[in-house]
Amino acid sequence: MPEKTPAQPQASSLQPSSLQPSSLIDSFTDALWLQDGLSANTLAAYRRDLRLFAQWLQSQSPPTALHSASETQIQQYQAHLFTSAHKASTANRRLSALKRFYAWAVRERHISQDPSLRLQAAKTPLRVPKLLSEAQVESLLAAPNCNTPLGLRDRAMLELMYASGLRVSELVALTLLQISPLEQVLRITGKGNKERLVPFGAVASDYLQRYLATARPALLGGRQTEAVFITARGSRAGQAMSRVMFWQLVKKYALQAGILVPLSPHTLRHAFATHLLNHGADLRVVQLLFFFNDTATTEIYTHIARERLKTLHAHHHPRG
Repeated sequence: MPEKTPAQPQASSLQPSSLQPSSLIDSFTDALWLQDGLSANTLAAYRRDLRLFAQWLQSQSPPTALHSASETQIQQYQAHLFTSAHKASTANRRLSALKRFYAWAVRERHISQDPSLRLQAAKTPLRVPKLLSEAQVESLLAAPNCNTPLGLRDRAMLELMYASGLRVSELVALTLLQISPLEQVLRITGKGNKERLVPFGAVASDYLQRYLATARPALLGGRQTEAVFITARGSRAGQAMSRVMFWQLVKKYALQAGILVPLSPHTLRHAFATHLLNHGADLRVVQLLFFFNDTATTEIYTHIARERLKTLHAHHHPRG
C-alpha cells in the first residue's frame, strides 16, 4: 500500500496580500465597528496600538509578521514598553488591543492559536481622578461672561456637563432632538450605541434655554444646523464644537477662576459623580447616571464612597 502523506497544516483562506498588517488591522477594525459600533476615536486607538506592535515586530531579528507573533514575543513587547518608561496602564491598554485582535484572528481562521490567551494585564495602582471642590466648580461655572453670546454658550456647556455628567464627546455632539426641555432630560447615545436618559437640573436648564433662545441664533447668523453647541469663527463656523476646543475653553476659564490644580477634559464629569456621592447619593444610582460599568471606574468611585462613609462615621459616631 502506498504510504500516507502526512497531513499538512490548514492554510489560511487569505491571500498573502491580505495577511499584511495593514490589511489585517483594517479587517479587524471593520469587524469591531460592525459588531460593537465603536466610535471613530476608539477604532483609531486600536489601529494605532496594533500598528505600533507590528512595527516593533518588524524591528526584531528576525522580523516577524503580525499574524505570526508568539506568546514570548508579546511578553517581550510588554517588557519593552515598561523599560521605555511607558505607564502600566498604557501597556495594559495595548495588551487588551492585542488580545482582542488575536481572538478575532482565531475566529476568522487567520491563525490557529491565540498567542495572547494566557497573558495577564499588569497590576496598576488605583488612580483617583483629580477632583475640584464644590467651591472651585462654582468659580469655574461663573467664569464665562454671560453678557456675550460666546460667554452664554460656554456657561450653558459647563452647567450642563456638571449637571448631567456627560462625556465631553457626548456634550459637543448634542443635537436639538436629544433635548427634552420640559422634562429636563437628555437622550444620549453613548459608547457601544447604548442609549440612556440623562436628567439635568433647573439651573442648567435655565442657562441652556437662554442660550438656545438668544445666543445660539446670534452665533449661527442665519445658518442651519441641528448641533446645539456651535462655533462662531474659522472654518468650523456654524458647526458643532470640537472636543479639543471645549478642552481649551475649560483650561481658559479655570485660569480665570484661579484654579491651579491639574485638570482633564472630564474634570466636571468626575466632579458630578463625586459631589453626588458626597451628598449621600447611592453608588448604584450614580453608576446608572454616570453610565459606567467597567471594573476600574467602579473601584474608583467605590473608594470615594467608602472615604465619604469613613468621614461621616468619624463625625457622627460617639466613638468616632
